[in-house]
Amino acid sequence: MTKHESESKSRWLSVDDIAQHLGVSKETIYRWAEKGKIPSHKVGRQWKFNLQQVDEWVFSGKADEAGRPEGV
Repeated sequence: MTKHESESKSRWLSVDDIAQHLGVSKETIYRWAEKGKIPSHKVGRQWKFNLQQVDEWVFSGKADEAGRPEGV
């Protein structure tokens, strides 16, 4: 991993950034964050995301579970 890759993995991302990274809408990210389905941290009134944590969440298969309707 290069220094730039390491720095970008540790940088906190916004809802816009993480939605673009995952290719989903901002509304989906807000819904997942509010329900505690995606690794996120609330800083004041804003949601922040660590790219490495989110990528690990996707690779673990938990992102697939987040997209399913509740009770299914």
